[in-house]
Formats: sequence, structure tokens, C-alpha cells
Amino acid sequence: MSSATVDTPSAQPELKRALGPWLLLLFIVGDILGTGIYALTGQVAAEVGGAAWVPFLVAFAVAAVTATSYLELVTKFPQAAGAALYVQKAYNIHFVSFLVCFVVMSSGISSASAASQAFAANLVAGFGLDLGRGGILLIALGFMLLVLAINFRGVTESVRLNVVLTLIELSGLLLVIFIGFWAIAGGAADFSRVVAFETPEDKNVLLAVSAATSLAFFAMVGFEDSVNMAEETKDPSRIFPRIMFTGLGFAAVIYVLVSICAVAIVPIGELAGNETPLVTVVQTAAPDFPISDLLPFISMFAVANSALINMMMASRLLYGMSKQGVLPKFLGKVHVKRRTPWAAIVFTTAIALALITYVSLDPEGSVVAVLGGTTSLLLLAVFAVVNVTVLVLRRQPVDHKHFRAWTALPILGAIACVYLVLPGTSGRAAEQYQIAGLLLAIGVVLWAVTWVAQGPQRRERASKLNNPPPQ
Repeated sequence: MSSATVDTPSAQPELKRALGPWLLLLFIVGDILGTGIYALTGQVAAEVGGAAWVPFLVAFAVAAVTATSYLELVTKFPQAAGAALYVQKAYNIHFVSFLVCFVVMSSGISSASAASQAFAANLVAGFGLDLGRGGILLIALGFMLLVLAINFRGVTESVRLNVVLTLIELSGLLLVIFIGFWAIAGGAADFSRVVAFETPEDKNVLLAVSAATSLAFFAMVGFEDSVNMAEETKDPSRIFPRIMFTGLGFAAVIYVLVSICAVAIVPIGELAGNETPLVTVVQTAAPDFPISDLLPFISMFAVANSALINMMMASRLLYGMSKQGVLPKFLGKVHVKRRTPWAAIVFTTAIALALITYVSLDPEGSVVAVLGGTTSLLLLAVFAVVNVTVLVLRRQPVDHKHFRAWTALPILGAIACVYLVLPGTSGRAAEQYQIAGLLLAIGVVLWAVTWVAQGPQRRERASKLNNPPPQ
């Protein structure tokens, strides 16, 4: 078969359907249980005090409500591209679809880039190396190229590695819970802190809970990435609903137990602003346990999992939107033998390499917190749009059975997401809006370039529409 034949859209091979229920569940759990809970527990406690478990529960409720909208859409339209695809089908406005695609892709790539740098830093710390910032940068870039190779090799290999990494990162959280319960059973805990609200002086309880929920929501995101794997899932309309709810529920239970153990064992003052809060929890509960030596490696695998899953999501998103004509056709190319979207994988990796280099040059150490808040800000805005879109798309019936959300849930989800986005109600830092605004500006520029590049195609379509052939 000639290469010219392979490049034609009709001859493009389909993605391989390799994900069954268990692999999909581990994909979702692995995506949610990322670096957020390892890094943000102390910052959430700084906002609300000992009731740090409350924001995680609120974040879970908002995520679960929004998940019903995603489930109706992914079972109705089981294709890659997720939110951008649904917006395109609902409104058919190129600018809106492109911007949604860009926002979701940016959140995934930026998270993967930060995770890649964190992987390098944990590797250096775990082995006690002294390589400097340049050495960490080279390790981070090399790690991202390894992710590219795994992603390119195939979805089966990628998800199998995801299973291993998910089990490792889950083991770290279970370790915190088990040691925490052991300390609690031995009387080394103060449960009065678990129900104590301690808010900053400049915030009331509602605003403090909103700010903490905005942070905690970063730890809950990830379930939405799974819809981009719809074309690689076996019977997606049937298995997605129960698997997504199971994954969300499991993650919520883990988060609540971890946060309760943390605030019961460690005073709030020691948790607030702590960059390694879970290490402090275990050191306090079991001083002789070698957590300082073990946790860097657990964290290394945890962030590696986040990077792999986010890069898988971003590449499938670009592939799906290329098939819909929103992005250039070359991004929809599938490797004939591996049956993976190789062009989208290479493109997203190139962006990630540039971001890793940029982040590594930043001398400040608070990039992860700002990046996490910005990621949740962008995704909450997308979730608000998706909750409205599911109602609009009910005017487009399909010829197969699919999940249907109770109508009140998308409405409630849209209101909750907007509430957590607006500066007056969310309690977010101004830096998050500045970064989000910059990303959106870049997206608008890229949209304009794509729009101009597709000019001849638009004119041809308009000519056919205005001058139909004679009957």
C-alpha cells in the first residue's frame, strides 16, 4: 500500500479498542490520584483549618454532578475529543470549539510538564544526586521523550504501565491512611481538630471553603480525560457510567480519609504551607518509619503516571478534533502498524518540551500551586460549558441507547462551576486569572492562524453552497 493511499481520510486505520472495564477504571483512578493530594492537603488546611476534608467532599460533589453530563455525552457520542467535540456538535462555531480544545489541551500539557519536572526533582532527591537545575532539566526532557515513546507504542502498553504506576501511587496514600489509623488507635490524635474551622482573617467561612474547594478540585480532576479514550474503549456506551462513578467515589473516599488523618495527627500550623504534608503526617505518627527515603520514589511514580495520562489525553484530543475538521488534518494521522495518533503525539510532546524548559528556568518554587489553581480554573470553565451543552445536544437524538442525566443536575453543575470560577466568589489568587488570560490570548492567536490557513477550504464550501450544481 502506498503512503499516498494511507494518508487519505478514508484509508486511515481506526484506533485500537483495548480498554475493558478494569483498565478503564484504573485509568480513571490513576488520573484522579495524581500529585494534587500529595501537595495540596496543607494548603487546603490553611484555608479552612481542621475541616480540610470538607472542601474535598464539595469538590467531589461538583465533579460527580458534572460527570453525569460527561457520561450522557460520551455514551451518546463515543468518540475521541471530549468537551471540544460536544461543543462543536452543539454550536458548530469554529472559534468556540477551537478555544475549548485549546484550553483542555493546555491544562493537560501544562500538568504533564510540571509533573515531568517534579519527576526529575524527586529522582535527584531520592538518589541523593547534586546535578543542579541543568541536570534536572535534562532528566525532565528525557522523561518526556520516554513518555512519547510509550504513548506512541500503543494504548495497550500505555494503559498497562498506567496500571503499575496507579498501584504505586495508591500505595503511598494507603500507607498514610494505615499509619494514620495506627496512630489514632494508639491515642496519638486529636479529633477535635477535624471539625474545627479556622479561616484566614480576610475571609469568612463561605469564602474560605470556596477557596479551599478551588484548590481541592485540582485533586479531583482527571475523570474528564477518560472520555478522550472513548474510541479505544470496548463498548463505551455500556461500561462508562458505572466505571466513572466507581472511580470518582473511590478517589473521594481516599482523599477524605487522608485529610482526616492529616489534621487529626498534625497541628494545623505545621500543615499550612507545608510542601510535603503527608511526609510530616507519617513522621509524626511513626517517627521510626523511613518515609523520608521512601516517599520521593512513590511521588516520582505518582507524577510519572500523571504525565503519561495527561499526554495520552492531549494527543487523543487533538486527534479527535482533527477528524472533526476543527484542527489541521495532519494531526489526525494514525500510524498504520501501531494504530496510535502519532502526529498528535509528536505535536503535544513538542509543546510539553518547550513548557518544561520554561518552567525549569523559573527560580520561584511555588509554580505547582499556581499551576494547579490555574488548571482547575480553566477546567471548571470548560465544565460549566459542558453542563450547558448536554442540554443543547438533547435536540440531536441518536439511534442507540445511552446514559441520560437528570435535567436538574447539569443546571446545578453549571451554577456550581461558575461559582468556583468567578473571582468574587471563588477566593482565587489573582495570578491564576493572569496565567489563564495569557493562555486564552495564545489560543485566540492560534485560532486566527488556523482560520486563515483554512481560508481556501472555507471559500470552496461557501461557493458550493451559494452556487449549487444545476439539476
